[in-house]
Amino acid sequence: MEKNKLNGMNQVDPNIRDEMLAELFLDQMLNNFKKSKIFEEIDQSLKNKDKETFFRLTEQLKSVS
Repeated sequence: MEKNKLNGMNQVDPNIRDEMLAELFLDQMLNNFKKSKIFEEIDQSLKNKDKETFFRLTEQLKSVS
C-alpha cells in the first residue's frame, strides 16, 4: 500500500510531494513513539501484576495505527 502512495506521488508538484512525504514520515514516527510508550507501560503493568491497566493498555495499543 505504501508503494502505491509513493507511485502516485510522482505526478504531484515536487514541493507538495516533499511536504506530503514529510507528513507521512512524521505520522509514522509519532505512531512508533506512541506504541513504544504503551509497550513500556504494558511491561510495567505486568511487573506490577496490574490486570486492569494491562487490559486498558492493550486496548489502547489496538487503536494506535
